[in-house]
Amino acid sequence: MRREIEYEWRIRELMARHRMRSSTDLVDPLRERGITLSASQVYRIVAQDPERISFKVLAALCDIFHCEANDLLTYTAVDARTVRAKKAASDSTGVPDLRNYRPVRARIVPEDGDDR
Repeated sequence: MRREIEYEWRIRELMARHRMRSSTDLVDPLRERGITLSASQVYRIVAQDPERISFKVLAALCDIFHCEANDLLTYTAVDARTVRAKKAASDSTGVPDLRNYRPVRARIVPEDGDDR
């Protein structure tokens, strides 16, 4: 039987625990461990769920955050039929998947009569 594997990349949680607010905060710690990546490459590691990652980078991230690989990545494996049934059930509820939405920058507009 075919199995579907879903995973959750939890680097943003670990960054928040270590008071790292931006992906560029990881550039220097990675460089100290012999990993030279551009700011845009590090941003992609942080902002997107990577499809593949080097073991050297994974080990460096574990060292930076003082954690194990299972703290960075959690996964579940289920039968393919179960996944299809879940997707069909979630589609029929009409509830959107909030992981697909990004916040929109707010624009402050002065009220009428305000001389700014």
